[in-house]
Amino acid sequence: MKLVLAEKPSVAMSLSKVIGADQRGDGYMEGNGYLVSWCVGHLVELSQPEAYDEKYAKWRYDDLPILPEHWQYQVSASTKKQFGILKKLMQRKDVESLICATDAGREGELIFRLVYHQCGCKKPVERLWISSMEDSAIREGFQKLRPGTEYDALYEAALCRERADWIVGINATRLFSCLYGQTLNVGRVMTPTLAMVVMRDAAIRAFKPEPFYSAELKFRDFQAGGERMKAKADAEKLVAECCQAGSAIITKVEQKEKSEKPPALFDLTSLQREANRQLGFTAQQTLDYTQALYEKKLVTYPRTDSRYLTDDMAPLVPELVSVIQQSFQIQADVSAPVNAAQVINSKKVTDHHAIIPTKTAAGYEISSLPSGEQAILTLLAVRLICAVGTPCHYAETIVEAGCAGQKFRTKGKTVTDMGWRQYAGKPVEDAEKNAEAGDLPELSEGMTLELAGVNLKEGKTSPPKRFTEDLLLSAMESASSDEFAAGVERKGIGTPATRAAIIEKLVQKGFIERRGDKKTKYLCSTDKGNALVTVVPEQIQSPSMTADWEEKLLKIEHGEYDSDAFMGEISSMVSGLVKTYEAVKGADVLMQPERKVIGSCPACGSDVCETAKGWFCRDKGCRFALWKENRFFQTLGKQMTEELAKQLVNQGKARLTHCYSKKSGRYYDTTVYVETGEDGAAAFKLEFGGKK
Repeated sequence: MKLVLAEKPSVAMSLSKVIGADQRGDGYMEGNGYLVSWCVGHLVELSQPEAYDEKYAKWRYDDLPILPEHWQYQVSASTKKQFGILKKLMQRKDVESLICATDAGREGELIFRLVYHQCGCKKPVERLWISSMEDSAIREGFQKLRPGTEYDALYEAALCRERADWIVGINATRLFSCLYGQTLNVGRVMTPTLAMVVMRDAAIRAFKPEPFYSAELKFRDFQAGGERMKAKADAEKLVAECCQAGSAIITKVEQKEKSEKPPALFDLTSLQREANRQLGFTAQQTLDYTQALYEKKLVTYPRTDSRYLTDDMAPLVPELVSVIQQSFQIQADVSAPVNAAQVINSKKVTDHHAIIPTKTAAGYEISSLPSGEQAILTLLAVRLICAVGTPCHYAETIVEAGCAGQKFRTKGKTVTDMGWRQYAGKPVEDAEKNAEAGDLPELSEGMTLELAGVNLKEGKTSPPKRFTEDLLLSAMESASSDEFAAGVERKGIGTPATRAAIIEKLVQKGFIERRGDKKTKYLCSTDKGNALVTVVPEQIQSPSMTADWEEKLLKIEHGEYDSDAFMGEISSMVSGLVKTYEAVKGADVLMQPERKVIGSCPACGSDVCETAKGWFCRDKGCRFALWKENRFFQTLGKQMTEELAKQLVNQGKARLTHCYSKKSGRYYDTTVYVETGEDGAAAFKLEFGGKK
């Protein structure tokens, strides 16, 4: 008997169906020589500091740094039952070996190994490593199981990541919280990401727009612009001189044939960026939708940093492109070209290939999917067709004209072959750069053209752009890339699998907030975020140090760097920080009194904090609120208390006794439920108990 351990119940059921484990047990499936069970995420987690010493239950500066010599783990309180089931299954005498079938990546490996070790299991392990949940991929994966020991280095990297985050997070958070008198959450990746947002906002605030002026020549069929000038008087003088001249001479006509290559397939980060640009989705929404599609067997594994397919997939591409084009009606009347070689490169594939739709998606009733999943699946389908297409060809014409001794310039662009762009629908990626200029008339050097008019153009220099999730993901991905040697695999901060969660955590902790309309939301630093970055030293907020750690974790994963050396560097950095850091004078002015948090918002997950008038979601874009002077509860003869608010926020319901009915004059018991609308606003409904 073999025990197969998946990460989620839904994945376990898909595996069970393929391998014939069709008999249901308590927390597992059984059949055909297999037991199949699941972890429900992180069953086993690092213990809190007080598990090492009771004195750590209270946060004290003198107790820092906290650096465990022997790491302790605990079973998550909410998953003890499932852990007990797994432990019994591992101890069954008829179970000879295990198959690790958690997500094929660093964190999936960690989830399995921690459970395996916490159960004290010594039985041999094989690894299921697949990039698709289609039945055929699962069958092939079970035929090609690999020894679990091949992934020991992957596990080491995952352990180092988890423990480094614990050391930095626990020590830095306690250090700054003790020194500044309020909870200041610090994270190895979270804080450098926050620093990028804070610095961008500071640059925008400090920016002083400068006016500029230019003269624009108007001809019958086109316009040509002159160089920018700082002085308005100079531009006005040039306009007058051009008007007096009345004509211009064409001094240069340059025509070039250019082409635009098809876009690459999506990895997770590029998919998140595109979905944010086109659809307004957050990075976390895109990941959630794509994960759901993966579990429905409609797309391949989402948490990938590769934009290519493996060499052995080349023969499968033409048929996949054909069925996807027809199923999604992507210019279906014209058979799309298939240049598979453009998307094939095993050398650029790490753990998993690019995200693409599966053949299952072609026969699926797409309209039955939630709208968010439909939108992501369509993006992936269109990108597949575009990526194997032909280049977009266009003719670019640059024209220069002379008037009043000055040079004026214009550019025209004429598409000669749409190529892949005929399938793209909406602009893809560098849309602004690729925007077409208008067609120009036939022109030749030496021609004299009469002026139809001369305009004075005025403008102002623009500040840096605020971060959208698209731009922040790009900044995280490329952070400190100029400081690394050519050929370094990962140069940014965070990983494709973690960046969305980092952004969400910054929002939930109140360090940044989303502002803007539904389609375009900007990520802006809050006063709390600005205060934290003001007091945190460079080594904690430096993207370059964090990017260096990410690169070393990748080397550990490949067996190219010593894990003990890495952990030693982390411990030394934290010890030095505790020893040398001095509180910033006057920083207390920046620190707002901390609001009491009673739980997480049921609508968006941000903190719900108490104010003078009630309990409100910290995210200003969310309308969740529980007012202390609440009319709904007043009609029941009740007041909104802190205890009642806690129950509604954390449990979604609260039991009320001795409620008074004005209509009947009687008292009754009831249960009140809180629900949230699309904007987060709270609504209440009652489930009645017996009347008294």
